[in-house]
Amino acid sequence: MNYYDLILGLIPLALLGLTAILTTVGVGLTTAVPLAGTVSVGMIGHAMFVRTPTETPAAPAAQQ
Repeated sequence: MNYYDLILGLIPLALLGLTAILTTVGVGLTTAVPLAGTVSVGMIGHAMFVRTPTETPAAPAAQQ
């Protein structure tokens, strides 16, 4: 499992989990969803722009 697999798993967890936690604490649903969505978008932005996915160069063929 790498960083991007972790992010893909955390996006729905953050969206649903934070929404549930915030509504349990007493924040209205119409406020909790955008707040949790902001966290999810922040994780996506971090994965796309801070830790950019890069292709690893192909290994050179062994010379004989």
